[in-house]
Amino acid sequence: MKTLVVEDDFTGRLILQEMLSGFGPVHIAVNGMEAVAAFKKAAAAGEPYDLVCLDIMMPEMDGHTALREIRAFEETLGVVGPAAAKVFMTSALSDSKNVFSAFREQCEAYLVKPIDRQKLLAQLKAFGLSH
Repeated sequence: MKTLVVEDDFTGRLILQEMLSGFGPVHIAVNGMEAVAAFKKAAAAGEPYDLVCLDIMMPEMDGHTALREIRAFEETLGVVGPAAAKVFMTSALSDSKNVFSAFREQCEAYLVKPIDRQKLLAQLKAFGLSH
């Protein structure tokens, strides 16, 4: 499993990177703009990401905007449904507006920070990313 962790907080990046590193390569982006660029570059190289862990509140481009751009890009490639990358939104925000918005934008899961390792592992299993 190839993962892109998108998180503007250094400690948050380290925690997710550590939790996910046993499953395969974990790349890092510090904002939504960097995430979209990394996502497109990986797809163009024929090595797309299987999982994107995407923070919502970030400078330059927030997670909601990045998710919309990632899904629009996948659509231009004809990558939809089960073939699309799995996107787990990660946020300290647990209000219904952000949660519903994330699912409307086609995320697979929404994890509230601090990220609980067992909940993360359960989501990976639920979406066929781990056994």
